[in-house]
Amino acid sequence: MIDIKTAAYRRASFALCLGSFLIFCNLYLFQPMLPMMADTFSASATQVNWLVAASTFALALTLVPWAVWSERVGRREVMLISLAMVPVIGSLMVMADSLLTLSLARALMGAALAGFAAVAVAYMAEEFTPRALMLAVGGYISANSLGGIIGRISGGFLSEQFGWQGAALVMAVFSLLVAILVYFLLPKQAHFTPSTGQLRQQTLSVFHHLRNPVLRIAMLIGGVNFALFVNLYTVMGFRLVAEPYSVPVSWASMIFLCYLSGTLSAKLSGRWTQHFRTIPGMVLGTVVSAVGMWVAALESIAAIVVGLLLISSGAFFTHSLAYGWVSQRAKSAKAKATATALYLVHYYAGGSLGGFYLIYCWQHYGWHGVIAGGSVLYLILLLLCFMLAKQSNQTPTGNELPIN
Repeated sequence: MIDIKTAAYRRASFALCLGSFLIFCNLYLFQPMLPMMADTFSASATQVNWLVAASTFALALTLVPWAVWSERVGRREVMLISLAMVPVIGSLMVMADSLLTLSLARALMGAALAGFAAVAVAYMAEEFTPRALMLAVGGYISANSLGGIIGRISGGFLSEQFGWQGAALVMAVFSLLVAILVYFLLPKQAHFTPSTGQLRQQTLSVFHHLRNPVLRIAMLIGGVNFALFVNLYTVMGFRLVAEPYSVPVSWASMIFLCYLSGTLSAKLSGRWTQHFRTIPGMVLGTVVSAVGMWVAALESIAAIVVGLLLISSGAFFTHSLAYGWVSQRAKSAKAKATATALYLVHYYAGGSLGGFYLIYCWQHYGWHGVIAGGSVLYLILLLLCFMLAKQSNQTPTGNELPIN
């Protein structure tokens, strides 16, 4: 087993962090470009939202199939295949001549990215010692967050300098270099045993989890929470490049630095569970995030930044607690893997579908419409927390692992 303070640990953890960073760079590269893409293709905000929604939705749909396939061929092989597909699809995107073609390429990209995201933690669980696992997963999660931030910011700056094709091409070249590095750095698996018959077992687990009201409600909380979080940022990008702010796309992309407050609050969620109950923590995170949306309603750049910091803090806090809840409520190791994969399906599907709802509010009713539409979703979140409390006799739990 790979232990801390060894060369194998340094190589493996660095390779996994690189892969994680790359996945989220590619997933969110186009988010800050959406206002520019609407002008480029003479399309509405709802139509260009497919450039983000297609990738996140495809990722959500393919997480479980990748995980099941990895039971046969191995985690490392799946991760390397996933990373190898990324620069190829990225290069194909540059040749897209219509919004539909580009959206389909983005869907292929999401499906490719899902391979690495689905099995990286499983690789660590099988190859690392328990104490090395905790450190490695912590680094992996930080790389998730950092990759999402850098991908969005680089998308904004690169597209303004070189156009969207230039941004996609730079990311494709970077993806190729990272894929090569991971291939040489990531150790071969020594503790993986191929298994068969997983499809039936995993399918039964999926239906079992979906029939469990406690898990089902927690998954819905994750989906609605992410629908609000990621798409309030998307709408804010449209708001900043429009009058009266008229901020360039490159500078508007800097708002994604506000994600860092969420990285901090995700870590604090673990301490919360040591002293308090989980569901009140979800309520607290929801309230903080909702307050952030209302603060951002003020006509001031400073208020928008403060609002986004609060939105990020509250949303990541709620997400971390909900994810940990799902993981702990599943009984066996195999059940935990399926339950957490299902949570991520809800999480990314919510982020994908929520964009169409909030962007519709923005297009037809402006920022006040977004406030009204967002408030409805926040009320639904609070209702789901109440339903979760009614369905479960919760007792204080130990440490819960936050994940981005």
